Amino acid sequence: MHTDTERCVRAVQSKDARFDGWFYTAVLTTGIYCRPSCPAVPPKPEHMVFHPSAAACQQAGFRACKRCRPDTSPGSPEWNVRADLVARTMRLIADGVVDREGVTGLAARLGYSTRQIERQLFAELGAGPLALARAQRAQTARLLVETTGLPMADVAFAAGFSSVRTFNDTVREVFALSPSELRTRAPKHAAAATPGVITLRLPFRAPLHPDNLFGHLAATAVPGVEEWLPQSPEGVGGDPVGAYRRTLRLPYGHGIVALAPRPDHIACRLALSDPRDLTVAISRCRRLLDLDADPVAVDEQLRADPALAPLVDKAPGRRVPRTVDEAEFAVRAVLGQQVSTAAARTHAARLVTAHGTPVDDPEGGLTHLFPAPEHLAALDPDALAMPRTRRATLTTLVRRLADGDLRLGADSDWPKTRAALLALPGFGPWTADVIAMRALGDPDAFLPTDLGVRRAARALGLPSTPAALTTRAAAWRPWRAYAVQYLWATDSHPINVLPA
Repeated sequence: MHTDTERCVRAVQSKDARFDGWFYTAVLTTGIYCRPSCPAVPPKPEHMVFHPSAAACQQAGFRACKRCRPDTSPGSPEWNVRADLVARTMRLIADGVVDREGVTGLAARLGYSTRQIERQLFAELGAGPLALARAQRAQTARLLVETTGLPMADVAFAAGFSSVRTFNDTVREVFALSPSELRTRAPKHAAAATPGVITLRLPFRAPLHPDNLFGHLAATAVPGVEEWLPQSPEGVGGDPVGAYRRTLRLPYGHGIVALAPRPDHIACRLALSDPRDLTVAISRCRRLLDLDADPVAVDEQLRADPALAPLVDKAPGRRVPRTVDEAEFAVRAVLGQQVSTAAARTHAARLVTAHGTPVDDPEGGLTHLFPAPEHLAALDPDALAMPRTRRATLTTLVRRLADGDLRLGADSDWPKTRAALLALPGFGPWTADVIAMRALGDPDAFLPTDLGVRRAARALGLPSTPAALTTRAAAWRPWRAYAVQYLWATDSHPINVLPA
């Protein structure tokens, strides 16, 4: 979009927050860059240039606006819609792969040369993987500086910088303030009183309808791993709406997150065993709640169908509830085959008790991390209280995941991974597509055989047979996963209701 100067100028002049994250405005006369919705008086059009990423602005010598804080914009929805090399690369960078494994590790995961990845990123984003990761490190550093009392040296290494000097130079270059000045300017209540706890706001593009999003997570919560607290814990706003909490398996340790919906943001409280996991934890929480989606584009397309229009108008901004761990969700999808939500939770809870990693949670009832595939690889099928065929499906899945023969992650190629899942014994279209929708993040994944979808289709006068419904749903592409959320919402199932 940044190449359409006229459209970008109109967005800036109208301070349209829908375009935050789509592009960034660099002001030639001041040397700063802003989000489109910056509350400052818009500069003259001839003084504006537009860049596709914060990293590109920084490479061009611009510093971040202190008023609109463009580094805190929602992420571009492009990376959640597409499955090409650039989108997969951006999802891996957000997951901290460059900081942990370098550009060579990034390239190895994607199966391309470093030169080819750099060439494509420069062509589309105006910056290479190192610059993009650097911009992300700067944002993480700012969060740690403003929301914790960590010493600056600890902040530097937790944010992924190789030295304190590099940390200081980057912060000064990006924000035109030293780390100490950033901390001085931060609100006095921002720093958490509990060591290792970070409180922050996760931005999103409005509208966001939280009922089915948090309702789904709460209704399917696995005891010990997830829970819904009727009242938000201290540090997450104390609002009676409540909060969803769960444990997180992270690269350097583990964490516990509490997430609560607010009118203009998601309140987030993270307790991390290692602060180096902050970037990854934020990325996975945003992915879990689908916060980088473009609800205006989604709803506009779905509203064009007369059958869906009343559903969209009633509750615009529905998101797809996703996951923080793709392998975990795949296991849970198999456990949930042809059983009720309650039965699936029971099966999952037994696995957690027997094979999960214990964690301490002084604030609630979370007790374990969900077991990793390698912990389930030696699972005795006879210990599973489920039909023999589903036991075989589960053991085959965890063995393939543990061996690395099947990879589920932010870098997954959606069509290829779906084909690999369908090749596993006991995997039908419903299981493969629900994994594609909620674990891989494919916005066009569709569930025409799902009972709830078929029931809703029948009630709305849509075709209810899978083949006919798939044909009708072609008009909803590439947002069929969101159409599923609107169809599910016609039912009175607990997944559609924000818990009391």
